[in-house]
Amino acid sequence: MYIKRCFCLAAMMISFVFPHACLLDGDCRAQEFQVGVGRKVITPETPIWLSGYAARNKPATKVVHDLWAKALVIESPGGERAVIVTADLIALPQGVTDEAAAKLQQRFGLERAQLFFNASHTHSGPVVWDNLSPMFDLDQEQKERLLRYRNHLVEQLVDVVAAAWADRAPAKIYFGGDTAGFAANRRQQTEKGVVIGVNPNGPVDHAVPVLKITAPDGRLRAVLFGYACHNTTLGGDSYKVCGDYAGFAQLDVEKSYPGATAMFLALCGGDQNPHPRGTLELAQEHGKALAAAVARALSGEMRPLSPPVRCAYKVSRLDFAPYKREDFEKELKSDNKYQQNRARKMLAAYDAGEPVTHLALPVQVFRFGTELTLVGLGGEVVVDYALRLKRELPGENLIVAGYTNDVPCYIPSLAVLKGGGYEPVTSMMYYGFPGPLAENVEETVIAACRNLIDETKKPK
Repeated sequence: MYIKRCFCLAAMMISFVFPHACLLDGDCRAQEFQVGVGRKVITPETPIWLSGYAARNKPATKVVHDLWAKALVIESPGGERAVIVTADLIALPQGVTDEAAAKLQQRFGLERAQLFFNASHTHSGPVVWDNLSPMFDLDQEQKERLLRYRNHLVEQLVDVVAAAWADRAPAKIYFGGDTAGFAANRRQQTEKGVVIGVNPNGPVDHAVPVLKITAPDGRLRAVLFGYACHNTTLGGDSYKVCGDYAGFAQLDVEKSYPGATAMFLALCGGDQNPHPRGTLELAQEHGKALAAAVARALSGEMRPLSPPVRCAYKVSRLDFAPYKREDFEKELKSDNKYQQNRARKMLAAYDAGEPVTHLALPVQVFRFGTELTLVGLGGEVVVDYALRLKRELPGENLIVAGYTNDVPCYIPSLAVLKGGGYEPVTSMMYYGFPGPLAENVEETVIAACRNLIDETKKPK
């Protein structure tokens, strides 16, 4: 059985032994799906503003390596379909994913529940408008450049799915995993409260889940792998387009397995940072460590997945903690320009008679037979969610991803919310929201996940 908790490397290696699964060279065979693989370069033209750090004061003018959108179209023998799209970007905002989904529904008949969009959350990729827009003071020409990129991105997402659709061919899918140890909890407790640093005693999830897609003859066609860690090895002093460690990991996997497409899935790494961090060399080093974990998984025992693939999707409502108009009238007088930006937005909402009281959070589940369940949550989801779901659902092999279908803000657990600091409080001004979420956030999100998991267990 695939153990759901994060232990040391040796324990995790043992956890990926499946005593009841077929070996790749054993006497039972994985059932065939139809799988298509697509890929498309989405590197922006420079100069362009990069996203993720408020400290940057100029656009990027150089590119370390290309950014990619990649897609898997998976169809089971009964005709059920699921599409996974990954992108080397800070976010795929809901406006972008919903627009792409509408075009894909019209073109291929794909339902919204069948489309899973995940962003790597690299902080060295372009602004994807209007994600984190309160973070930037841009002139009209810069905004228009970002809007052109955003609108073209929608078409590129449609195109990459179309390429995967046209590539469909018989395939088998296997699941396994390994571990990589460079993610560290970043919520460091100090006398002044929680700061972004290194917390060696904080929760982490070092698991590296891996999906392997092969042709019937065993040829490797694609590898989908995930990790729960911010793509922030490169800091705000970097002005080069780059996929950070996840970009380097994909390049290394594809170099080791010529002809295969490597896809990175950002998991629940909202409160996790690479350690150490700060240089391009470290990003390359972490990428190699992650690629090595993928290679170990591919060379070890992997569990075959079986049809059908069932999909479910829901937009949940998350409430904000109570606040008053006076809070923003006071904030408008602050010396902090980001607080001023947030105050103007909130007061404008009051004036329009529509104060911001909640946000919409997409929640999604793909279930492959009885062997694997993929959960996708919008937002910068902290690691507590993945650890809790794995702990409370021991009968499931779970992959829990954040940064899926939208990234409206951080999604803190109750413990993180009560601890304060950047993720639950300070970051909200950069996302343009009034303040912390309400204390029922964790139970609301967990309930939505469990309800959708139960829904995908039911025959349709």
